Amino acid sequence: MNDPARTYQWPSLMVDEWTATRDTLHMWTQIVGKLRMVHMPLLNHWWQVTLYVSPRGLTTGAVPYPGAVFDMEFDFVSHILAIRHSDGGQKAVPLAAKPVAEFFAETLSALDSLGIESHIVGTPNEVEPAIPFAEDYQHAEYDPDAARAFWQQLVQAHRVMTNFRAAFVGKASPVQFFWGALDLACTRFSGRPAPLHPGGAPNCPDWVMAEGYSRELSSCGFWPGGGKEGAFYAYAYPEPEGFSARRVEPDTAYFSDELGEFLLPYEAVRTADDPDRVVARFLQTTYEAAAELGGWDRSALEDDPNRLTPQSMRRS
Repeated sequence: MNDPARTYQWPSLMVDEWTATRDTLHMWTQIVGKLRMVHMPLLNHWWQVTLYVSPRGLTTGAVPYPGAVFDMEFDFVSHILAIRHSDGGQKAVPLAAKPVAEFFAETLSALDSLGIESHIVGTPNEVEPAIPFAEDYQHAEYDPDAARAFWQQLVQAHRVMTNFRAAFVGKASPVQFFWGALDLACTRFSGRPAPLHPGGAPNCPDWVMAEGYSRELSSCGFWPGGGKEGAFYAYAYPEPEGFSARRVEPDTAYFSDELGEFLLPYEAVRTADDPDRVVARFLQTTYEAAAELGGWDRSALEDDPNRLTPQSMRRS
């Protein structure tokens, strides 16, 4: 008999109903992301600063520290920020309704108690206004159910985006969470340099964007905005001629002139008969628009992710 079909949940989460929690969580992820950044060597396009989807939330992964490593994980099951040192030491900062200033102080204190000395630039990036973390008593909401639902949205997006990434053998980013804009992203590169990015992100130096967009790219991701329940997005830099007019799938996707990218409302995915396929077609057709109109060498950059059979892998 065939095994029963496995199903995945695509949770509903209305943006308007969790905006206050989202904005607080945004600041918390910026704090943790900046703490990772100060201990990591620079990787191209700022890949060393990102967080990653984990089976319990969002994690920094192993962060180097003299003679050791540590990690920090937003655990949206137990609702703690777990901090773990390779010497066995660990601390937990509760995730609960509290001002950003309080979370900031508790997190630095927990690191100090583990012997991890850290100093960061204490203001957020890519937001306006940029309230210093130590002075931010404005963002203080935390709905644990909403935070967990958002993480589950990221889990579903991560699954599909990881499969999409597998068919590209050129330079590609991990599927990673950028705390600057609070989005899960994956980026493919043509291998060619890009024109200097003009910058312009709020409270973010232009040279940061110049490094991030230093190579020609096609990027996609999921963002908790751009629709009633968030949206998948895709864009190209530099944008090739005809990109915005290109027909992509599914029919519910559209090009936003305001944002300069294709959007696919999350609710259109969640209510589809086959959400995985809907997202996969959106990612593939928007990439094809960028690659074909941009003249990418697709034969050199793409391959069948199933090209190695189970038999050949067993022989290796």
